[in-house]
Amino acid sequence: MLNAYATIVSLVAFAQDRLKNDEKGATAVEYGLMVGLIAVVIIAAVTLLGDNLKAMFEGIAGDLTPKP
Repeated sequence: MLNAYATIVSLVAFAQDRLKNDEKGATAVEYGLMVGLIAVVIIAAVTLLGDNLKAMFEGIAGDLTPKP
């Protein structure tokens, strides 16, 4: 938990430093890092929740089918 806190503190310090330098806009590298991070989060979410979501949607589909 301490390692996660240290990471967050360093990211906040980095962001504050970037804002103090009064640089305008983000570079292509920063956009690439953001896209990469978003992709990692999506992959992790699908991996962790994939089976549960599949079961939930199959249950909903079963409930929506007409009963004879």
